[in-house]
Amino acid sequence: MDNLKQIAVQTYTSITAVLHNGLAVLGAIAAIALLMGARPVVDHGAQPSPASAVFGTIRHEGISLYGPAADSENPQYRTLAVYLSRRYKVALDATEQLVGAAHEAGNRLGIDPLLILAVMAVESRFNPIAESVMGAKGLMQVIPKFHQDKLEEHGGEDSVFDPMTNILVGTRILKDAMRRGGGLMPGLQLYAGAFGDDGQQYAQKVIAEKERMQQTLKRSRLQPRA
Repeated sequence: MDNLKQIAVQTYTSITAVLHNGLAVLGAIAAIALLMGARPVVDHGAQPSPASAVFGTIRHEGISLYGPAADSENPQYRTLAVYLSRRYKVALDATEQLVGAAHEAGNRLGIDPLLILAVMAVESRFNPIAESVMGAKGLMQVIPKFHQDKLEEHGGEDSVFDPMTNILVGTRILKDAMRRGGGLMPGLQLYAGAFGDDGQQYAQKVIAEKERMQQTLKRSRLQPRA
């Protein structure tokens, strides 16, 4: 009887721990998706990073978490997708869709798509289920409790892990931060909650990533067509 009680207590404790860790559940879903056919991209010219997330087109209950890539035949989109896939060890089909989503959000809200992608790179390394100890979630690390009004029109707080919703809401937050901050650099600092940093390290990091993407596009335009 004592053994049965001990097993019951251990089982209860394990279940409780899992239920209190939503990220663990989401991570399990992503892991299953990877094992079921996501294709990791290996960049043999780069050093492997243990912190990098390798994702394909993640599916949950048979539904893709990414919509179809917008204008996927655009050569600039393809160039960016290949660059991001190799740099962040993310499957190419996922980065193609994220590049399309960033351009869609940027065009809709009047924000440079490269800036949106740079924020995603710094905030989550393109991990759609990233979650911080402060409660920031998804690709652009949106904190639902501070932006419930923006999430409501997309279905509420649970929609924060939907990639397109996260990108749209994150872009709206970024645009508002730039307006309140009075410019790009202070806006980025506000977005990160790092407005007390006189060195603007967060903003510098985002801008550096954006410039790397710009250089990648520039090099691709200089290359002769086959």
